[in-house]
Amino acid sequence: MSTKANTKQKTLGPQAARLVVELHERNRVIFTLADVEAITGLAPKSARNFTATLVTRSVATRLKPGLFILVPFELGREREYLGNPYVVAREIAADTSYYISHASAMEIHQMTTQPQMVVYVCAVKRIRPRTVMGVEFRFVLCRKAAVFGIVEHWIEKTEKIRVSDIERTVIDGLAHPEYCGGISEVAKGMAMRRSDIDTRKLVDYALRLKSGVVIRRLGFLLELFDMAKPREIARLQKKLTNAYEVLDPLFPDEGRHISRWKLRLNVSPEELEAAGRT
Repeated sequence: MSTKANTKQKTLGPQAARLVVELHERNRVIFTLADVEAITGLAPKSARNFTATLVTRSVATRLKPGLFILVPFELGREREYLGNPYVVAREIAADTSYYISHASAMEIHQMTTQPQMVVYVCAVKRIRPRTVMGVEFRFVLCRKAAVFGIVEHWIEKTEKIRVSDIERTVIDGLAHPEYCGGISEVAKGMAMRRSDIDTRKLVDYALRLKSGVVIRRLGFLLELFDMAKPREIARLQKKLTNAYEVLDPLFPDEGRHISRWKLRLNVSPEELEAAGRT
């Protein structure tokens, strides 16, 4: 009985079959109502009703209003299908400039050992956070001028996304450690990929971003892990002002001050070094 129900759920009529085939040929497993209208020739209202039927019959899953994903046929009656969350993030960002960032970029670049429960995306316009099938998507607003150090990355055989390169991932982590699990996680990521990190590019990015707190945190960590040449350290030191910043915004404003980097060490160097060794 359940087998019959399953077969019935997945049986496609001629129009639905043509839509599915055409979407696959266009590499559009994530699709919009506009795609449905263009392929089927249906009017907007009919396209909405038709797509609602596809969702009911487990042919597709609704990701957000007007955005859907084809459910792999082998999943049977399963309706809750997300697909690759980074591809979904790309589609949610839609027509705005975006890139996968912070802890999510760290995961892509193998800079973390912690499972990631949130997908972080930098975007140049405000996009409200949303949870889709248990996965939380958070969008961090950034200036257009701050969109640099971005690469295209093949996340699947047929899908590519925009993600911060390793150096920009470090810089974003230093700007907002709270989106990466704290400064210790950023330090660990730096240590894990230190042989692949271009420290001159790191310094270039920090200076281009013109963020005093990033310059302070970067200089401190580069010296702590002995990762930079003196001339790169000097470039950062030239941009320091007299104001002090905390090393990690996730912890209380306490601990000793170091004048060399105008930082308050509310996370100890020993803890950061230990994180870098794990």
